[in-house]
Amino acid sequence: MTAADTDTRAAAPALDRRLGLFDVSMIVMGGIVGSGIFMNPSVVARVVHTPFLMLGAWAVGGAIALLGAFVYAELAARRPQVGGQYAYLREAYHPMLAFIYGWTLLLVVQTGGMAAGAITFARYFLDLTGLPLADWVVAILALGALTAINCLGVRAGGTAQNVFMVLKVLAIVTLIACGLMVSRVAGPPADVAGLLDRPPSLDLLTAFGAAMVPVLFAYGGWQTASFVAGEVRDPRRTLPRGLILGVPAVIALYLAVNWVCIRVLGPTGLARTTTPATEVMRAAFGEPGARLIAAGIALSTLGFLSQAMLTAPRVYYAMAGDGLFFRGVARLHPRTHVPVVAIALQGVLAAVIAVSGRYEQILNYVVSADWIFFGLSASCLFALRRRDAGAAASAGTTVPGHPWTTVAFVGVSALVVANTLYRYPANSLIGLAIMLAGVPVYFVWRRGAPPTLSGS
Repeated sequence: MTAADTDTRAAAPALDRRLGLFDVSMIVMGGIVGSGIFMNPSVVARVVHTPFLMLGAWAVGGAIALLGAFVYAELAARRPQVGGQYAYLREAYHPMLAFIYGWTLLLVVQTGGMAAGAITFARYFLDLTGLPLADWVVAILALGALTAINCLGVRAGGTAQNVFMVLKVLAIVTLIACGLMVSRVAGPPADVAGLLDRPPSLDLLTAFGAAMVPVLFAYGGWQTASFVAGEVRDPRRTLPRGLILGVPAVIALYLAVNWVCIRVLGPTGLARTTTPATEVMRAAFGEPGARLIAAGIALSTLGFLSQAMLTAPRVYYAMAGDGLFFRGVARLHPRTHVPVVAIALQGVLAAVIAVSGRYEQILNYVVSADWIFFGLSASCLFALRRRDAGAAASAGTTVPGHPWTTVAFVGVSALVVANTLYRYPANSLIGLAIMLAGVPVYFVWRRGAPPTLSGS
């Protein structure tokens, strides 16, 4: 490297560490809470039919999410690097596996989820306002606005995310409070005669596993907080604390929402509706209540988009810094110190998929792909612990009960993937094909420019 190269690199802008514990906790919660909790209780109720099994599915899903949060907390403490999950896979295994993760995130997991979220927001927004616009137009405007906000700097993006997350919590707390009020007055009693809806059997086990799919989808997203490690103050301590604070808070909210839905609608009524949150609010305040929760769902969905726009582009930035993506994606704006090309790329691709109408098909591929990488990323802990043997403790953050709890999380991830392959083979295989298509693409990029970030 020449002296000129050294001077240029020294003068290049760096990521700003502007995010604190509150910001990280809001990012963790914002990555989890979208529109799913307002709708998925009824999906679960159509698969399992007693309050015990319904609440049990959400409790087990919460326990799995919490276990995953502990695993990721230790990973974040050991490798507090930009890109989070991408960096863990690169450091523990191989850059190719990390690239395939980023490739899948861009083409399937994050972009498809954002497109679906943007259309969901647009439909609720148009229903509330009555504006004569197509849903894809509103979706593009929302994605464009959030792209612009995040290009202004990580503090602007973080502040927007904090505001949306506070509004989400207010919407959920309002739903819970109204449900409690109505259930005491006129709510139909839940059928608690039996804990199980069928005798203990393989059929019961597979049904419970099927109920877990929408639950785990609703709990997903906590891992994305690790993507912004390069912009967090004292990330070795702050990221683990944010994960361990944020995930239990969401579990408490989710269990309360489901309990209220069962109390107000009853198991049968919950299974019949596709909009349980709306029905609870309608029981409390009639149509004004239904419109109020519709506004809450729209804000919650917009908050999910804000969080995704803040976090995911950092993975593409890290990939480009390793020489595995377009070099321009690794550039930071000299004034705002954020990867504006990566942010714009995420916004444009999500908008294209929203307009194409292919987001629902892409979402069918998400669960299996996501949980493959959850399991692989959790297994990174074994490799990193061996590599760090004899080094100082990782800021005091360790997984309780490791290695058994970590093995359990990896095992659960494998079971989720196996269950989705069994129940939805066509969609799961398409998702796997998209993942594997990243292998030849990796070797194409590998022949390109050398790394510029050196895994920072």
